[in-house]
Amino acid sequence: MDPIPSVFNAKQINRTVLGGKKNANPKMNVSVILLNQGGNILRFQNLENLLNCGFEQIVSIEPNAENYNLEDLVNNFPSIKFVVPQEKVTDGDLINVGMDECDSSYVLVLRDSLQISNFVLSPNIAQKLIEKQDYCFVPRIFIQKNQSLPINFSPSIYKGVLKIETSLNVADSIPTLYPLDFLGLYNREKFIQLGGFDYTIKSPFWQNLDLSFRAWLWGEKISVTTTFGLTYLNDSPITDETSDLNQFRFFLKNLAPIFKIDHGEISNSSFFGTLRRSPCGFVETVNQFKDAKNWVLKNQYRFKKDAAILLGNWDLQTK
Repeated sequence: MDPIPSVFNAKQINRTVLGGKKNANPKMNVSVILLNQGGNILRFQNLENLLNCGFEQIVSIEPNAENYNLEDLVNNFPSIKFVVPQEKVTDGDLINVGMDECDSSYVLVLRDSLQISNFVLSPNIAQKLIEKQDYCFVPRIFIQKNQSLPINFSPSIYKGVLKIETSLNVADSIPTLYPLDFLGLYNREKFIQLGGFDYTIKSPFWQNLDLSFRAWLWGEKISVTTTFGLTYLNDSPITDETSDLNQFRFFLKNLAPIFKIDHGEISNSSFFGTLRRSPCGFVETVNQFKDAKNWVLKNQYRFKKDAAILLGNWDLQTK
């Protein structure tokens, strides 16, 4: 069992980095991480459009080292940094890698499954968002024919189980629990301070929710912005919310801690309630519980609230 990481980039991922001359005259203090799954016939046009936006850096994460067009891409786009992981990792791990390769104040996470135009984010809009200093801004997201996808996620508890309610109702600056499909404009410094995505959580949904929930518990804010939007080329992503060890790790790190006066903690007395939720045997549950307890202890003064406080005051998170 890998211990829960307490610092950003605790797991160094083997990778090859090609190209990447920094933009000498960027139009905004924003970089882009582009997650590629391959097969997009608009690849060259998308990269050209991103260059025209005026981002400080563009980091293109490649799906594998066997991309036979990579040499052509590097030659055609010398200012774009192409990163090729040498091992199979999660999307959250890839974003961690991308954040490590950037040094701008904010980073926009995109996918090659989106329609990418040279108006994806304007310098004026970027500057206004940066001035607000939120941890993450979630843009409006559409599929073909301008059909909106829900990006307004609100948490609640029902019979001791976390429930996430979705809504198509959006307004500028309203809180949302997490960014859909990792898409959003992230404050890079705060991302690193939060520790980035937990590589020990393998499920994309629970990995995304883990970092987002931690951000809220540690005093940060994730909000909707209506100032720009993104559109998928085809269907929306499929979300797998299976309750398994990944969900259990999320529970231990985010729902089990209790806030007391000025810190978070997991009490020993909560173990047997935790045991009833565990998908593991007794010995493994003890190990998972100890690991989470130690992680919370290391980060105890980072907590500004617990899940009960967060959920009980969710409607007050706008300000």
